[in-house]
Amino acid sequence: MNRMNLPKLPHRAAVLGLLGVLALTGAAGCSPAGDSTPRTTADSAPRTAEARTSAPPSATGSASASASATDVGWVQLMTPMNQQAVKLLTLAAERADEPRLRAFAVRLRADQEAELDRLRPLLTRMGLPLTDVHAGHDMPGMVTERDLTAARAAEGPAFDRLVLAGIRDHLRQSAQVSRSEITAGGRADARELARALVTARETFLAELARLPGAERALG
Repeated sequence: MNRMNLPKLPHRAAVLGLLGVLALTGAAGCSPAGDSTPRTTADSAPRTAEARTSAPPSATGSASASASATDVGWVQLMTPMNQQAVKLLTLAAERADEPRLRAFAVRLRADQEAELDRLRPLLTRMGLPLTDVHAGHDMPGMVTERDLTAARAAEGPAFDRLVLAGIRDHLRQSAQVSRSEITAGGRADARELARALVTARETFLAELARLPGAERALG
């Protein structure tokens, strides 16, 4: 497959733009997080039966060869954000103290995996590598390896509080960057997927806020 001529986009500038400034200049809130192991976009937790058997919805928008800096920054950020969230949701599905949180984690994990089934082909259509350009950086809303280590060490209500906070931040931040893609993205297929992601996150955020212990954990 021929590589397309994509804009050279430092990931700090891309994230700055996607966080709402959309100037694509300067430095973003990204710092080393002790998670320096390279990741690929194929890295994720074991998939649920629902996610394995669900075919990814096809995009109706044009999958043109052109991609703006915002498109590139968005898809390269959203993919690892979902992958890392799936790891935390897998722990929550197995270990959460509150049964409703366990059930919520199972459903949200399936949704995040279904999104990955659309994000990865989008990376390929844009001619981007299946690598995580944000590996080793502490991105806003990203579940880091440090977060996962803390979750594995926690038990009971303390574990639930870590999950609630981590997933709330992931959903909020990924919705924010997706809104920036809707506003400033250049590809119709990317903007369509971003709209679907925002709708899903608004639904899950509302449900998360109603979970037992959420008000106390999240303030």
